[in-house]
Amino acid sequence: MPKQIIQTDRAPQAIGTYSQAVRVGNTVYVSGQIGIDPATGKLVDGVDAQIEQVFRNLEAIAFAAGGSLRDAVKVSVFLTDMANFARVNEAMARHVPQPYPARAAVGVASLPRGALVEAEAVLAIEP
Repeated sequence: MPKQIIQTDRAPQAIGTYSQAVRVGNTVYVSGQIGIDPATGKLVDGVDAQIEQVFRNLEAIAFAAGGSLRDAVKVSVFLTDMANFARVNEAMARHVPQPYPARAAVGVASLPRGALVEAEAVLAIEP
């Protein structure tokens, strides 16, 4: 199956050797998103703002792929402080409708650009 690169200006441009997302058939693999505001190219301030921006970025890419976060089947979240886990749960409940996808939450030492949170997703989008 051929792969299709997903690209949107509504999410931050890649800051490395990767695509925002890649679609193969009905499956979309969304690269990790940090709390960069696509309008400014800068990391937003504070953990709550970063978490919200991460989910807005994921939503924008899902939309560009022809879907939404309703299509998420797996979300992986990376946190520099696991004390923020409950905040991620609250944001995810606002942005991802039930039934919720499978999820992993991992504590990490650091993230690109000093971000406090990063999340990636796998979507299954019906044709």
